[in-house]
Amino acid sequence: MEMVKMIKYLALSLILILHSASLALAESEIKESKPIQISTSVEKQPLVQAEKKVALKESIPSNSVDLSNYTLGPDDVVEITIFRHPEFSGVYPVNLEGKIQYKFVGDMSVDGLTKSQLQVKIKDIISNFVVNPEVSVTITEYKSKVIYVLGEVGRPGKYYMRSDSIQVREAVVQAGLPTLAAAMRKCRIISPDKNGKVKTRNVDLYAVLYGGNLRFNYEMKAGDVLYVPSTVMAKLFRVISPVTSTVAGAAGAPESVSTGKTAITNIAR
Repeated sequence: MEMVKMIKYLALSLILILHSASLALAESEIKESKPIQISTSVEKQPLVQAEKKVALKESIPSNSVDLSNYTLGPDDVVEITIFRHPEFSGVYPVNLEGKIQYKFVGDMSVDGLTKSQLQVKIKDIISNFVVNPEVSVTITEYKSKVIYVLGEVGRPGKYYMRSDSIQVREAVVQAGLPTLAAAMRKCRIISPDKNGKVKTRNVDLYAVLYGGNLRFNYEMKAGDVLYVPSTVMAKLFRVISPVTSTVAGAAGAPESVSTGKTAITNIAR
């Protein structure tokens, strides 16, 4: 019985520690939050609103993304159709060198070309064999540009882009939105470059998704990583939860000496 009381005392102590940590975190957030100032001057309101509109207009990025500007790269797949000439038509994957094996031509570089540019290039080549060829190019698989959404989201992983850039809001929606354990105001975008240097941008994901503030709705490029971290409470809970579950399982009064030994062994593990 003394062993059971000691186990219950340990469990209660852990709960109190967790509760005090949550209170301390809440107090720190309250201290850090800025007080809201309400302006009572009627004369200054039009000027302030005009300044806010100008600042918001300058800070919000453009939402228009031209999908026709997607540039081809390795692992993409294109379908080329020459109307009334199926011998020149087919589906062609882009190899790691950015080239396709096109019929009657051989290796043809397509890296960095848009769909319309490739269409013009093929039309010039086919004109040597066909009079006034009608060419159609379709991108069937988009695999050359990848971004990563990691951390506290519904579906973390890598995502293929259908354009040369994607906005943070769209990327997070594709990844299943943040979980309840996400620290949405402390997210960041990690952008590596060719020289091995890393650029980091802080993102207030809560403001983007639920606050209507698109100032942090940055555009992500291929290779960028959007990391959504966990809250302090979520990290504490993940550390303490296995311990409390073990203590709770062992806290039940053992019916025999053998079950008591088993409980002590579980705690030791």
